[in-house]
Amino acid sequence: MAANDVLTRDQIDAELAALPDWRFRLGGLAAALKCPTSAAALELFAAVGALAQEANHHPDVDWRYDTLFVALTSHDAGSKVTARDAALAKAISAAAREAGAAAHPELLRSVEIAMDSADFTAVAPVWAAALGFKAGEPDELKDPSGRLPTMWFQQTQTPNANRFHFDIHVPASEAQGVLAAVEAAGATLDRSNAPEFVIATDVQGNRLCICTEEGRDA
Repeated sequence: MAANDVLTRDQIDAELAALPDWRFRLGGLAAALKCPTSAAALELFAAVGALAQEANHHPDVDWRYDTLFVALTSHDAGSKVTARDAALAKAISAAAREAGAAAHPELLRSVEIAMDSADFTAVAPVWAAALGFKAGEPDELKDPSGRLPTMWFQQTQTPNANRFHFDIHVPASEAQGVLAAVEAAGATLDRSNAPEFVIATDVQGNRLCICTEEGRDA
């Protein structure tokens, strides 16, 4: 299948309605699959690899003891979600059921590092050289290996005193629990941009954003 099979956000949501193990985040599909044992996780890892080879479409898989974190996106389509991703997600979920694995979407968290800057083009090359990152979108730097958090620059003529903040991406289905925990820990919450993101500020004035897939394009 060619790289013209990119799904719209409405199409992604329709696919996800039949994929309860999966969530849309950061331009891809993601699942956390917890197995009964570490050995079962390794067997599922091998099954995912076989499915990927058969489909000639390869996910990113992170094995952590009894849990596999699987991310699907189509690099040949500009790192967008395609019909191939949805088809492979269905196959992986079927393999997970056979392995006795259960989905744990509450484990799906990703971090991006944001920097306020009045002119990010003046500073981005320094960070790219230090981190070994490449330009992604015009205002972001990405790890070519996909291991480290994306760094993006928030263009503003009034940079915050704390120029850095974390964008912590969680599934929308889990966001309210995360926000309640953050607030209970002492943060104040600015919900004016919810549900896309909520700004949390700790007692020392440091900021972070709890972000979801809601309101985001495919």
